[in-house]
Amino acid sequence: MMRNHTITTFLLLGLTDDPQLKAVLFLFLGLTYMLSVTGNLTIISLTILDPQLKTPMYYFLQNFAFLEIAFTSACMPRYLYNLSTGDNTIIYNNCVTQVFFIDLFGVTEFFLLATMSYDRYVAICKPLQYVTIMNSRVCRILVLCCWAAGFLIAFPPLTLVLKLEFCDSNAIDHFGCYAYPLLKISCSPTWLIEQIVIVCAVLTFVMTLLCVVLSYTSIIKTILQFPSAQQRTKAFSTCSSHMVVIALAYSSCIFVYVKPSSKDSMAINKGVSVLTTSIAPMLNPFIYTLRNKQVKQAFSNTVKRISLLLKK
Repeated sequence: MMRNHTITTFLLLGLTDDPQLKAVLFLFLGLTYMLSVTGNLTIISLTILDPQLKTPMYYFLQNFAFLEIAFTSACMPRYLYNLSTGDNTIIYNNCVTQVFFIDLFGVTEFFLLATMSYDRYVAICKPLQYVTIMNSRVCRILVLCCWAAGFLIAFPPLTLVLKLEFCDSNAIDHFGCYAYPLLKISCSPTWLIEQIVIVCAVLTFVMTLLCVVLSYTSIIKTILQFPSAQQRTKAFSTCSSHMVVIALAYSSCIFVYVKPSSKDSMAINKGVSVLTTSIAPMLNPFIYTLRNKQVKQAFSNTVKRISLLLKK
């Protein structure tokens, strides 16, 4: 399956060498991981069980919650294991697999966020046609397209990563197997793959951001034409959570890919990776539900149903 190479095991340097800081990190990241999985599983369960949440918006949110669990699970459990056991090694096959799934889930998330922007555009700008345009078949096709786009962008760099040789160093300056730290320790020429990674990242960023900007430009124009302030407030509130998540995702992407060869790039990369793989997946369920009356009502109804079943 893999290309022959001298080094078969890598050493993940993590975020710190300080034992006390490692203990704090383990508790913090372990808590955020559990909250992330629990919060996103709650959203998935509610959107499946509650009839009021059987709409395109919540279908996309359900898929986004699944992606958040997958994305954080691609690297965080491994790092938590490293922190708890002190075993920082990872074999080549597992490392390359981690690179692929981190990229696949990350890219797919961006396309799904763009799709969710389009959904809000149709809901606000074409409300009478919303049910017809965003029918269940179209929603499924859009989600499949997001996954296909993620695969088509993540797979080409992977084929080149598999051809890299590692012969001088096996120490990856990161807490997970990410593309750039892995390229830095290869003894093969990496210029081509670095350019392809940048092109794939920029392509994903520009394509999805263009969709988001066009969608929200039309949304804002339409909302400003609403006659009453109450209508405008209600319309903005349906988009506010999504806009916060988008701002978090795109700002993180900018920090990672602006000047990737600069002196402090690895420290920035690590910090942003913690944000995107641990903190953001934990915050997103709260961002989407705190101001959402339908989700809060669905949660309340589900708790009541469970309590009634337990009493029986």
